[in-house]
Amino acid sequence: MDISVVVPLYDEVESLPELTSWIARVMDEHKFSYEVILVDDGSKDGSWDMICRLKQNNTHLKGIRFRRNYGKSAALNVGFEAAQGNVVITMDADLQDSPDEIPELYRRITEEKYDLVSGWKAKRYDPISKTLPTKLFNAATRSMSGIHNLHDFNCGLKAYRKAVIKNIEVYGEMHRYIPVIAKWAGFTKIGEQVVEHRARKYGKTKFGLSRFVNGFLDLLSIFFVGKFGKRPMHFFGTMGVLSFLAGTIIAIWIMAEKLYHIANNERFRDTTDNPLFYIALVAIILGSQLFLTGFVAELVSRNSHDRNNYQIEEVV
Repeated sequence: MDISVVVPLYDEVESLPELTSWIARVMDEHKFSYEVILVDDGSKDGSWDMICRLKQNNTHLKGIRFRRNYGKSAALNVGFEAAQGNVVITMDADLQDSPDEIPELYRRITEEKYDLVSGWKAKRYDPISKTLPTKLFNAATRSMSGIHNLHDFNCGLKAYRKAVIKNIEVYGEMHRYIPVIAKWAGFTKIGEQVVEHRARKYGKTKFGLSRFVNGFLDLLSIFFVGKFGKRPMHFFGTMGVLSFLAGTIIAIWIMAEKLYHIANNERFRDTTDNPLFYIALVAIILGSQLFLTGFVAELVSRNSHDRNNYQIEEVV
């Protein structure tokens, strides 16, 4: 099969007929073998009933329904597990992503040999309450991930080699950072394509303040797990040793100062009256705790079922 189109959706009943017929028209024009996987993330507006009706007239459609709303990341992860196409395309169900972009995305994966091609909506029709947080996230993600050639990590329109989506896991709100997850998994040939962004035709946006907060926390999480997931002692141990050494140096300084005053019969204040004493005490205790945290995390990591789960590109 050439292409799997994975479409996560939540309360998008009005857009589904137009979206599926549009995808079918593009696929037929280019003679692609394909499947469209519609993942209903607990919709309450009749989206699932619409999927069932559409499937009766289109054998290329497949539907997956969640019992409740789990979020876009969960829907994508389940869709990735079900996808069988050599190239996997993801797009949103609100008609803001154009299926006409699919042929070029497919070409870049198959001919230019990209692992992942992410869409960039250079001209957007979203309100500033959505575009401003997106710009902040993109700037922070570029800086922390080292993927400097992507302008929009969160664009729903993306294309993947099949090997990519079968070797990554998307959870929480991590769908924003799939290019980062792919890079940590060893898929480093990541490209970008300017795509059309269409104004929302039906319904209303699902973007809210909680997604802004959760997205930032997930960015920190993915950065830490990707960099130190298999060697947590390198992070906690380093911070602990530095803190412990700083506290020890301050303590030695306090003792040396006290001995100097004693040797010269000079008056000196009590050690407990010196603010540096408490700074040294906190630094030593914190350093010890960080080191022990790293030690425990290292034990957990070494006993994890996927401690030796590494991505192998090819065996001959």
